[in-house]
Amino acid sequence: MEHLDVVIVGAGLSGIGAAYRLQTELPGKSFAVLEGRDTLGGTWDLFRYPGVRSDSDMFTLGYPFKPWRAAKAIADGASILDYLTETAEQFGIDRRIRYGVKVIAADWDGAAARWTLTLSRGDETETLTCGFLYCCAGYYDYERPHAPEFPGVEDFAGTMVHPQFWPADLDYTDARVVVIGSGATAVTLVPAMAETAGRVTMLQRTPSWIAPVPGRDKYADRIRALLPAGPAHRLIRIKNILFNAGFYQYCRRRPESARRLLTGLATRILKDERLVAEHFTPRYGVWDQRLCAIPDADFFKALKRDRAEVVTDHIDRFVPEGIRLASGRTLPADVVVSATGLRLLAFGGITLSVDGEPVRLPEHYVWQGAMLTGVPNFAVCIGYTNSSWTLRADLTSRLVCRVLAYADRRGYRAVVPQPDGPLREHPLLELSSGYIQRSIGDFPRQGDRRPWRVRQNYLLDAATTLRTRMGRTLKPVRAQERAGV
Repeated sequence: MEHLDVVIVGAGLSGIGAAYRLQTELPGKSFAVLEGRDTLGGTWDLFRYPGVRSDSDMFTLGYPFKPWRAAKAIADGASILDYLTETAEQFGIDRRIRYGVKVIAADWDGAAARWTLTLSRGDETETLTCGFLYCCAGYYDYERPHAPEFPGVEDFAGTMVHPQFWPADLDYTDARVVVIGSGATAVTLVPAMAETAGRVTMLQRTPSWIAPVPGRDKYADRIRALLPAGPAHRLIRIKNILFNAGFYQYCRRRPESARRLLTGLATRILKDERLVAEHFTPRYGVWDQRLCAIPDADFFKALKRDRAEVVTDHIDRFVPEGIRLASGRTLPADVVVSATGLRLLAFGGITLSVDGEPVRLPEHYVWQGAMLTGVPNFAVCIGYTNSSWTLRADLTSRLVCRVLAYADRRGYRAVVPQPDGPLREHPLLELSSGYIQRSIGDFPRQGDRRPWRVRQNYLLDAATTLRTRMGRTLKPVRAQERAGV
């Protein structure tokens, strides 16, 4: 049976970054990246719906070691996939990826101090062992989206699609399209589809906060014109980190002012206070849920051009010609897009066990946003909810390298985080978004203090994460010991 020092699960944005850090900082370690699909890219290869793009600027969503050179700061999915492919090829990471290999189970053997992985490769099952398991598969279920049951949907005479499984041959030219939802996917789809569709209607139950942002960063363009690519990327990255952190703190500390700012921007573009009050003024506070960014205000511009509209109402039922609303109005539709959100799935759906005992995730706490109590030599990569995913992901990958180096120096075959006292339980992700609230109970918890608190603050994390004194809470696991909570 093959044995590796480290196995990375997932060849998306996080997995490729993790592989770079591992081979750069610990070049003597043997490792492989296991990817269940037939290509790299993760989200940026899977999602093919019209207009798919980043919701963070690419100077912070991109890697610190790989400058973003394209013109647009908010990039389309194809450009991001090209960037990931180029990164993997440039640093030889593509040769480390094993495609079509899905990790379905992992059991920690305390006596041998290693993981035994059960892998699915097509119709066959095989096993592999490793000393450390690092899951970079994110927390979304890429096989099952959130799909509410709509009354009467079987009566609908048109085409029903979900953005997660976009049909390559779908022709919506001059069609009447209804997009159900109000999140980032919906506000991306509407302007993209409005270019060729006859009419696009976004149907939302309640409004979401939407922020227009520049598609290109003029200050970044000036910096890149003056400096070489590497220094320019670092400077722009710092600028954007500081701005985004400052804006988030402003929204949380001065919520009423933030509400006025966003409604004022929307009113300035749409020229219609009543429209903004009805459809773009949520009841919840700014950043209680993730903020939807619209580059160059494309969503608002589609409404102004009368190529699209927003309807705030509830669905009564589907009818052959479209959707009947609770108000009695019927929205005619040839195509209905159910942009109703994703479903969370902890750590790629891998079934974890320790010495044959199933790991019940809600009973465990997260250390430094990365490792779990009671689960030796295991880490997960979870990005920020209020900033670019990669900022936290890269910190976590560097932390994993530090943990491995620490264990090697001390001669520990296995380490596990242990709290030094009782922890007060908090959910791992604290946004009020429906997709989080539906599933967060299946995830491990965070505590009430460092290093058990998952802070949504890159500036604090960058200053402290890699300076953590490992010995305080990261303990060796002896062969005869069980790694209890």
